[in-house]
Amino acid sequence: MAVSQFRNQIQNRNFLSPTGFQFSLSKEPKATFFCTSARIPEISLQTSTQATYLKDLDIPGEKVTYGDLTIRFLVDEDMQNYMAIHNWITGLGFPETTGDFVSLTTDDEGIKNQLTEQFSDGSLTILNSNYRSNSIVKFKDMFPISLSSLEFDTSATDIEYFTAEASFKYTIYNILDSDNRTRL
Repeated sequence: MAVSQFRNQIQNRNFLSPTGFQFSLSKEPKATFFCTSARIPEISLQTSTQATYLKDLDIPGEKVTYGDLTIRFLVDEDMQNYMAIHNWITGLGFPETTGDFVSLTTDDEGIKNQLTEQFSDGSLTILNSNYRSNSIVKFKDMFPISLSSLEFDTSATDIEYFTAEASFKYTIYNILDSDNRTRL
């Protein structure tokens, strides 16, 4: 009996570090996101009500709801990572020219694929205490819904590098082991 109880305990006694993570978008592999903050979004299950003669009971529902993914990242000097999201939002919402939409919906080989090029898969890689990949949170069919402003100010006494926040909607996310197997 004591041996089986020992097997059910957590074997790895190292704690998850809040500073070990990386974020990447498959749509923009050149625009590296130097994330300073990211959060695995909340997930919730809606409930249904089962009527009984004494009291109505809550039972598991049919829909899962995912929160938005929000990341905070350092803006590179050439603003490549910032402009990648900016141009993506502009192309989706209100392009100035038809060329803006064409560049959004055409891949690197010039193949027009309006549906898949509007979305991108993304990965939040969680690192262990040795800064090696431990888990990967895979987001499917992401698109940006907001990008924060950049405020320039000459009265600042210390140099604080720009950070920006971007929020994304997505279809679903899965948490996988570092070898892309579903985490148990």
